[in-house]
Amino acid sequence: MTLRTIAPLALWTVAQLAVAATGDASCGVLAGGGAADGTGASGVPVASGFALRDGEPVDFIAGGKIVRGTLHVLTDDGIYRAYWQPQGRPERYVLANAGADAVRLIATPAQGSPAASGMPGTTLNPQQVLSCPAF
Repeated sequence: MTLRTIAPLALWTVAQLAVAATGDASCGVLAGGGAADGTGASGVPVASGFALRDGEPVDFIAGGKIVRGTLHVLTDDGIYRAYWQPQGRPERYVLANAGADAVRLIATPAQGSPAASGMPGTTLNPQQVLSCPAF
């Protein structure tokens, strides 16, 4: 996945993300770490965007459950791959693009070398997850 554009940071409620589904059933949301701890004016949890950089805290939110995790960004000849790893677990899931603000989490061995200096640093909106592993 080559990342070339910077998406604006946005705050969305978890409910809004579910409503904005692309036609595929969304089973969860990836959001900036700690995002689900905050609430909007209506008391609904708020999901915020996150940056694609190694070590970035990113949470998986589904059905009222929050799974804390970390992004790992690897590079191979200018191609960046982002992997999400649940806290305390060995598995890593590549973020496979599934459309605007949507990804699939696919368990796969990591490829490439760790990205340096916070690269690519691209900011993403919260991402709907269209294929959810069991946690």
